[in-house]
Amino acid sequence: MSSTMADLGVLLLRIAVAFILFAHATQKLLGWFRGPGLDKITVVFEALGQVPARPLAKLAAWCELSAALLLVLGIATPLGAAIGAGTMLVAGFAMTAKSGAVWNALGGGEYPLVLTVLALSLAFTGPGSISLDAGLGVPWYGAGGRAVVIGLVAVAVAILAAAPPIFRTVWMRRAVAADELAAGA
Repeated sequence: MSSTMADLGVLLLRIAVAFILFAHATQKLLGWFRGPGLDKITVVFEALGQVPARPLAKLAAWCELSAALLLVLGIATPLGAAIGAGTMLVAGFAMTAKSGAVWNALGGGEYPLVLTVLALSLAFTGPGSISLDAGLGVPWYGAGGRAVVIGLVAVAVAILAAAPPIFRTVWMRRAVAADELAAGA
């Protein structure tokens, strides 16, 4: 495959992931794309154990927007990939924890977890030549042997960013379960 075709493939992936993140953010904040808007998404976040729900819903939306912008422009691509992946990792975990299932059809977090992997794939591949990163000649563009290190750093950043809300969700679910057990005893 020619490098031009590969660059077009990476551009298409960047645009697709960026659009999905943009749509998710504007669904939360503005109710666009038939989304719930901030008041209703706050209720959803609370049900998912993401509390304080309203500030976390806003934070998630702003993370999605910033990741979308970085990815669609192809600038600071590893950072955009890490932000998008971290946000989707929290969503996927919260949905899976609430439903007890991974699959989307059962209310699980399959879809955001796939978005996590797609975003992180961009950290490993780089933005391609059709990007601001390429035009600026930044160190992670055309990283060669450094691509694995850059990808792994993006994975680490995403996991570190996602860990606090994931642990908070686990802690809250355990507290609720303990309260329910105590009330039933």
